[in-house]
Amino acid sequence: MEVIEKRSMPLLGDDFPEMTVQTTHGVIKLPEFFKGKWFVLFSHPADFTPVCTTEFVAFQKRYDKFKALNCELIGLSVDQVFSHIKWEEWIKEKLGVEIQFPIIADTGAVAEKLGLIHPGKGTNTVRAVFVVDGKGKIRIILYYPQELGRNIDEILRTVEGMQISDKYDVAMPANWPNNEIIKDNVIVPPAKDVQTAKERLVNAKKGEFECFDWWLCHKKLKK
Repeated sequence: MEVIEKRSMPLLGDDFPEMTVQTTHGVIKLPEFFKGKWFVLFSHPADFTPVCTTEFVAFQKRYDKFKALNCELIGLSVDQVFSHIKWEEWIKEKLGVEIQFPIIADTGAVAEKLGLIHPGKGTNTVRAVFVVDGKGKIRIILYYPQELGRNIDEILRTVEGMQISDKYDVAMPANWPNNEIIKDNVIVPPAKDVQTAKERLVNAKKGEFECFDWWLCHKKLKK
């Protein structure tokens, strides 16, 4: 009989697991270190590799945009801290970009806990992204293969979109804020009962929002 190996890894809506990690900024405790802030933890296969280098430059160039969303960045790979530091020095010297966010020097324990090593893709960490909110809840998990660099603007979009969803109780359409149908409008959650469905169409006639039908309504976001 085939034995199926069970792996324990965090899922959407879970609390981010508590851990103490060594980083380029010293020893920190997660998620406590970022309490009250959102943070993006992203893993990369290895230091001094071409795709990872372009990703770190891209993250750093958008760091201020993340911070404007009350969101911090923290990188991770199974490398020694001195390797991270030397790589940062190389990026600054050769590319003129100073990496300002911490990078975790993992022994493999964090990668195991977060499910960052996929046997089918070798022994290095995959390109994973965890978006964690200010309460320490995991809101988004993304995985990319080693061959494909991440779109950092998309990660920014996901952080902003989730924050807006939380604040206004709305949903984001495909390619928001440049949706092909409703442009930068946001989606009103579908009615959950008959009465609300009827009221939805009445309210649409009053101009509160626009509806293609009672289950597909959208509106301008009033920030």
